[in-house]
Amino acid sequence: MAARPAVTKRASTSQTAISTSNSVSPSESPSFNPSPHSSATSLSDLDVKAQADAKPKLLNTYGEEFKLPDFTIKDIYDAIPKHCFKRSALRSLSYVLRDFVLLSVTFVAFNNHIIPAMPNVYARAAAWAVYTVLQGLFATGLWVLAHECGHGAFSDYKMLNNTVGWILHSSLLVPYFSWQISHHKHHKATGHMQRDMVFVPRTRAEYALKFGAKVGELMEETPLYTAGHMIGQQLIGWPLYLFTNVTGHNFHEKQSEGRGKGKRNGWFKGVNHFNPDSPLYENKHRNLILLSDLGLAIMAFVLYAACQRWGASNVLVWYGIPYLWVNHWLVAITYLQHTDPTLPHYEPSAWNFTRGAAATIDREFGFIGRHLLHGIIETHVAHHYVSSIPFYNADEATEAIKGVMGEHYRSNTEGGSWGFLSALWHSARWCHFVEEPVGAEGSGVLFFRNRNGLGVPPRKEQAEPKKEIIIGADE
Repeated sequence: MAARPAVTKRASTSQTAISTSNSVSPSESPSFNPSPHSSATSLSDLDVKAQADAKPKLLNTYGEEFKLPDFTIKDIYDAIPKHCFKRSALRSLSYVLRDFVLLSVTFVAFNNHIIPAMPNVYARAAAWAVYTVLQGLFATGLWVLAHECGHGAFSDYKMLNNTVGWILHSSLLVPYFSWQISHHKHHKATGHMQRDMVFVPRTRAEYALKFGAKVGELMEETPLYTAGHMIGQQLIGWPLYLFTNVTGHNFHEKQSEGRGKGKRNGWFKGVNHFNPDSPLYENKHRNLILLSDLGLAIMAFVLYAACQRWGASNVLVWYGIPYLWVNHWLVAITYLQHTDPTLPHYEPSAWNFTRGAAATIDREFGFIGRHLLHGIIETHVAHHYVSSIPFYNADEATEAIKGVMGEHYRSNTEGGSWGFLSALWHSARWCHFVEEPVGAEGSGVLFFRNRNGLGVPPRKEQAEPKKEIIIGADE
């Protein structure tokens, strides 16, 4: 069995066991079979121990017992120092300026000094490769700042937030307001199997349907297949999400928001982020979607004019490949924030906001994550509880909520930057689909399982009952 990364879980002063009473609200605690005893006080010590041992356990992919979060959103807010909520427009704008300076200086340095000094074509190719990686990181930093704008964490001024966010995201070919609306839906329903908008895992049935067989009949997933899937996800995952809502839920008709009736995930007539009539949106959003599209059209014209002036090959190197790097980092960050063998997902009967926000994990990407990407990787759990806290206060907020969350705060910082990258492979091999643990059917709490023989095995499919032929006496 492959070794599992170290996942930090804070010690908790109190833990909530799964309720065995049918009188508890499903939104607060999943219910199992009620106890035949009317009161725990009437049980002997042996009976109490036997009942505790028999109580169904929620086991994550590593086989560790999971207990439902026992704190409230008020506990989270109360724990965070009040100054963490303060936003500074000047400070936020200074980071935008810094990132633009990094992009500009790198462009001038490579084009005017470094590349001309290269002795041969191979050295120039290597230098251009370094250039695209650096520009991809700096541009991802701008993407994160636009993300701050979308949450209102950039400043106290809505007009400034949306103006800066629209300019930054449009320059990166992101439909700002369209993304903002769907991203808010993700934050409102994180970990919800029928409402979340980002990396909703397949259920056991959906995964089996994909391959046209029962899970138990599937062979182990080969490393080559895993690698191919990862490459496709990292290259085109973000455009596919914008165009077809891939990795988002497909239960639009059940939502109270949007106009989902009769619509499914898909291209132009289905769920996408460019069509004002998309099921994701309502009539009141029409002008915002069109404004998002206008930003993309302006940027497309700028790129076309640049190709006419300097040539498509130059624009490809200057902008196109760094753009692909931005997509890669965006997908990798989001995937690893919500996909890990320790994380639960919830059916509607078991979900609430506090549980959903805790179904995220902080990771570590060293200097790149904390400075170039503005800490979006290292402080994501706190961000899901209070998304209006600016990133430069998020570390302090994270430390404050750890005491409240206890064991429910999760982070994987093993290996630093390399650990973050290796987690892509680890999660891809361990996290294939979700299902309720054995013995906890009906709980509404699902964990990742895989067909690679890693961790807790999937439930065994029920065999069809054999038909017995009874020969009658008169035959």
